[in-house]
Amino acid sequence: MDRFDEKIIQLLRENARQSVSSIADKVNLSRSAVTDRIRKLEETGIIRGYQVLLSSGAQDDVIVYLEISYNNTQCAEIASQLRRIPEIKVCHGVAGDTDMMLTVKAKSMDRVTKIRETISSIKGVGYIKTHVVLMEFINE
Repeated sequence: MDRFDEKIIQLLRENARQSVSSIADKVNLSRSAVTDRIRKLEETGIIRGYQVLLSSGAQDDVIVYLEISYNNTQCAEIASQLRRIPEIKVCHGVAGDTDMMLTVKAKSMDRVTKIRETISSIKGVGYIKTHVVLMEFINE
């Protein structure tokens, strides 16, 4: 990797969507030379990919996991009522002390509270345990 590659990488970090022509002008190389260098940087794994970075405002949803246990009720009966809550993204029936695990994505903690109240009013729901996501480390 030479100074041209370093400059190309710097420019791509600043704006990965800029044209090859624009990069070529800034590093004083031909378009084809820049294209070849970018391809080589990708093939050797120096450039591993390109990504979209969302503003913090676009990521402000609250994600919670809810553990639900129920009494004398079928899982399908509760699930049919949970379908009416659009913030519930995933609902799994699980083995163990908990009967269901829900993934909820809501706009605020106030909305999460209302969702919990709605779920607790469903006939047969015993208890609800809430786990609030603080950080996401892996999302593939």
